[in-house]
Amino acid sequence: MEFKLWNILQELQSDAYEWVELSHSLNNTSPYWGGIPAGSVELGKTVFDWGNPMLECLIQTFKFPGQFGTHIDFPSHFVKGAASSEAFGANNMLMPLCVIDITEKVAQDVHYAVSVADIKDYEAKYGAIPDGAFVALHTDWAKNWPDMDKLSGIAADGSENFPGWSLEALQYIYEERNAAANGHETLDTDASALAAAQGDLACERYVLAKGKLQIEVLDNLDKVAPAGALLFAAWPRIEGATGLPARVLAITPKQK
Repeated sequence: MEFKLWNILQELQSDAYEWVELSHSLNNTSPYWGGIPAGSVELGKTVFDWGNPMLECLIQTFKFPGQFGTHIDFPSHFVKGAASSEAFGANNMLMPLCVIDITEKVAQDVHYAVSVADIKDYEAKYGAIPDGAFVALHTDWAKNWPDMDKLSGIAADGSENFPGWSLEALQYIYEERNAAANGHETLDTDASALAAAQGDLACERYVLAKGKLQIEVLDNLDKVAPAGALLFAAWPRIEGATGLPARVLAITPKQK
C-alpha cells in the first residue's frame, strides 16, 4: 500500500533538496526593539527543579514580547480591531517561497527600497509570483544579527539606516499577484529612508491593513533557491496575539 504524502516527504528528504533554517536562535541577550520596556525578556527561568519530591523533572517559564527575534506579525499589530493570531491557522503555515535578491543594490545604497522593476526582473527570470506565495526580500541584513546597532544601521548622528520594501513593491505583490505574506531580514518592513520621510512605517501598516501576514528578522535566505522552494512557519497557538516568535524553515531545491 502506498501513501502519497509519505512518498512526497521521502522525496523532500532526498539529496535533491535541502531543509534550511530561516529563524534566528534566541537567548536572554537577543536584541529587540528599543520601545519595548527593559526586562521584557526572561527565557528559561526554572520554576520546578530537579530533586523536587513531587516529580523528578525540570519546568521552565519563558517571557518575551510578541515581536521578538524572527517573528510573525498579525494585522492587529498595526490596525485596531483587526485579526489577531487566532484568525490564522495551519493552512496559513505552508506557502510557495519567492526570494527577491537585492543584495548588490543594498551594497551600493544602504537605504535601497525594492522596486516594482526589481520584482518584474525576478518574474522575467523565474515566472510570475504564484497565488498565495510568501515573498521574501534578501538583503544580506541577517549578517548583522545579533548586534542591535548594526541591525538598526545606527550612524554617528544616531540615525537608523537600513534597506527594505517600498509601498509600490508591496502593492504589486498583493494587488497584482495576490501574495499571502511577505518577509525580510531587517527589523522593519519599510526602508529607513522611506519611514523617515513618512514619519511612520507606512509599508508595514499597508501590509497589515490588507489582512496579510509578514515575518521579520529572517535568516539564511542566501541558502534558498530564488524560486521553487516551500516555506513553513509555525508559532505558538496563543489567542489574541499581535505577533509571536516563529520557527521558520524552507525546503529548497539544492542550488548548483
